[in-house]
Amino acid sequence: MKPFYSSSLLFIFLTIVGCKSLDTVAFKTPVDTTDKPISIQIKQTYALSDLGVYVSNDFDGARLNGLKKANDSTAMLLINPENEPINNSAYYAFKAWSNTPKPFYFRFEYPKGYKHRYIPKLKRDKAWHVLDSTNVFRNDSIVTVKLNLTKSPVMVAAQEINASTDVKTWYTNLIKGKESYVHFSHYGKSKLGRDLPVLDIYKGDKKGKDIIVLFTRQHPPEVTGYFAFQEFLKTILNDSELSDTFLNQYRVLAFPILNPDGVDLGNWRHNANGIDTNRDWSVYNQPEVKQTVKFITKTMKRNNAKLILGLDFHSTYEDVFYTNKIREGTTLPNFIETWFTALEANIEGYKVNEAAGNSTKPVSKGWFLYGHNATGITYEIGDATPKDRIQVIGKVTAEQMMRVLLNK
Repeated sequence: MKPFYSSSLLFIFLTIVGCKSLDTVAFKTPVDTTDKPISIQIKQTYALSDLGVYVSNDFDGARLNGLKKANDSTAMLLINPENEPINNSAYYAFKAWSNTPKPFYFRFEYPKGYKHRYIPKLKRDKAWHVLDSTNVFRNDSIVTVKLNLTKSPVMVAAQEINASTDVKTWYTNLIKGKESYVHFSHYGKSKLGRDLPVLDIYKGDKKGKDIIVLFTRQHPPEVTGYFAFQEFLKTILNDSELSDTFLNQYRVLAFPILNPDGVDLGNWRHNANGIDTNRDWSVYNQPEVKQTVKFITKTMKRNNAKLILGLDFHSTYEDVFYTNKIREGTTLPNFIETWFTALEANIEGYKVNEAAGNSTKPVSKGWFLYGHNATGITYEIGDATPKDRIQVIGKVTAEQMMRVLLNK
């Protein structure tokens, strides 16, 4: 374990109460992750009665804080973050419809200092699609979209909505018929009482098996990373000869939604306590992180196992792997270089984008390194990376991870 930084000692001491059963991990730049108040949306349907136009945020994953009529063809969407300070990841999601078919314009209005980030995605029936660029109008930082409204509501969102119930449906279907080696459980509850699920995956004897940990959905809008996680896990569970050999030698702990409250509340980044959970991997103030660490720690101790690799799936402006520079002396000192070489050789036209830097703030990849001497990687997918490309990347990264760890 990396020695504690002296600047962190007081911070660790003052916050260790309540985490006595868990080993805290020190970072060079501590972050205050004590609870901060958030502003809860009022769930309702906004009516522009004289125009016969309606907009709603009354569903999980919605984000709309108000609606103002601008003129007979345009309305202002008021979008606010859950609290501040916060990353400039202005997330929105709403439904809109009208009494009669008509084109209608919606202009996004964010608080000062924030700007539009995500290309709108639409869903009227079952399938999502990106809003055609001819219906998106930019005037400096002001963005307006044109929607063709009907009596049938159209859902508009910054990213495809995958609320906690959607995630549950996905993993329930994924593990159906695989219960002999995919051991599902809820290991705790979120701040607002939502289940925290985990898939504990192995074949044969679980004792002594090295552990790979997979995280996703710490930040609610980062759905493209979740899509990569889905394909990655699907590949590990595809019952191939490679998968069978891998799961007889290794154990995977997969956490499909680490921040269910933030996801369902439509938060830009934080959990229900107003905290970025990916800054709490030091003293575990937040219930979601604390219970995750407790589950992993207990699993390791009970089975005389060690954690060797952790991948945390996120989204950002482009595809990138954030890695730690410290590798010599860790559990897998050559994994990253070997894995990245294999990815470039097996994904057509693919060039690995790596940003290496030892974690100074308490993020998960630093927790893997400083807390377990394990390889930790933040696996980021671009906001606008096409879904079919994500599926290829997710599949091949899982296949090559298994091959590298098996020396195949």
